[in-house]
Amino acid sequence: MEMNFDTIAAIATALSDSGIGIVRISGEKAVEIADSLIRSKKGASFVKGMESHTIRYGFVVEDGNVSDDSLDGNGKEEGSAGAETEGSLAKGGNGKEGGNIVDEVMVSVFRAPKSYTKEDVVEINCHGGVLVTKKVLELVLRAGARLATPGEFTKRAFLNGRIDLAEAEAVMDLIHSKNELAMKASTTQLRGDLSAKLKSLREKILYEIAFIESALDDPEHISLEGYPERLKGTSDLLIKEIQGLLQTAENGKMIKEGISTVILGKPNAGKSSLLNMILGQERAIVTDIAGTTRDALEEYVNLRGIHLNVIDTAGIRDTQDVVERIGVERARKYAADADLILYVVDTSVALDENDKEILSLIGDKKTIFLLNKSDLEQKVSEKEILSLLDGLRPEIGSDPKDQISMISTSAAFGKGLEELETEIEKLFFHGEVMQNDQVMITNLRHKEALQNALTALLLVQQSLEDQMPEDFYSIDLMQAYASLGNILGEEVGDDLVEEIFSKFCMGK
Repeated sequence: MEMNFDTIAAIATALSDSGIGIVRISGEKAVEIADSLIRSKKGASFVKGMESHTIRYGFVVEDGNVSDDSLDGNGKEEGSAGAETEGSLAKGGNGKEGGNIVDEVMVSVFRAPKSYTKEDVVEINCHGGVLVTKKVLELVLRAGARLATPGEFTKRAFLNGRIDLAEAEAVMDLIHSKNELAMKASTTQLRGDLSAKLKSLREKILYEIAFIESALDDPEHISLEGYPERLKGTSDLLIKEIQGLLQTAENGKMIKEGISTVILGKPNAGKSSLLNMILGQERAIVTDIAGTTRDALEEYVNLRGIHLNVIDTAGIRDTQDVVERIGVERARKYAADADLILYVVDTSVALDENDKEILSLIGDKKTIFLLNKSDLEQKVSEKEILSLLDGLRPEIGSDPKDQISMISTSAAFGKGLEELETEIEKLFFHGEVMQNDQVMITNLRHKEALQNALTALLLVQQSLEDQMPEDFYSIDLMQAYASLGNILGEEVGDDLVEEIFSKFCMGK
């Protein structure tokens, strides 16, 4: 991929009033540009003389000129960094000696190749006001840098070989982490655990490709006798490892994006009270009037580190009210797309046709039945619900028994929240959300590439069973090798790279 490696700059922190704002510069002229703008307290430039991975105090000045009077005979500053001498920036303060002072800063230097981009990098730590940070960036651009495109710093780290594409994507996932589990999964990928596993798989595949090609080129010295049996054993192990990674993809997606959770129930069953209980605040309007909730209300909540996208819906019932009917239709649509359904059953009233419709919407989805209003006289039992569910099985076409659980709750009094959290863990993560140091697939692109690699290896095994010529094995092994390389960025086109990095923020 061709790229213009000129010097780039951008604001690397959020553009808002804050304690610190960082302007990042990367490229061949990064140190030179910073040196032209930053002065010591006595008016001397010093950035060029800084060692890598050090930080120093100074001032960003505009149109500053430095005279030799501020330096001693060795080219070093006189006195300590805090000393004030005649004509210094600190004493003069009017810009006559060293230019107009824009900001008081700390400047860090990271020299190539030991930097984020493997280029010379300078970070100017300003006061975090929007105006001052923009002004410093403006001066840096005026001094010769170009404004970085979104993700260009990380793109340079990738193109310069510091990180692979999977690690680069983990940077963005880490930035957008919505909970500790997502952050942990991203950190595991960022430190290279997924990349190491994929490289190991590719090395094994490449060895087999090289062996086949060598044997075909030099059959007199390299025999393929008994090789199909050995390749069968190797491909079995490769398939097992890839399948293991793919098995983490469902959990990984939900950890990263959250579990789409829809609250269903009849009007006045306690759905909004349940949402308020989960959130720990009065977010949804709760009244004794049936049909109070007429449209979907979406909220985000963390339960034990699990991110839920919770949607409270209108009560399911036949209604002549036009607005409420639209809300009911939306509830049906949300239910069809949900990962998890929380079915709130009002146990103080008998089951009816509306409950039957709700159960038909559930189908084979993972569902937690919340037997609500347990503080009142009970008119519905678990047995009745299961009996009604059994009667619907020919209609919904599945046996969801292993996908459901039941909890006695009283949303109005906060009863059942802990049990709900436990059941969600069991349904989605089998009671253990994420093991220590577990590599988890959280990226759809990675999942698709792994599936392609798995398909190719299964074709290898099919060719072995059909006793096809050895070059057939080589073709499918090459496909598996390329698919895994796609995750690392070794087998991708420029368009995909551009698309991935375009989603990054400006200063990353």
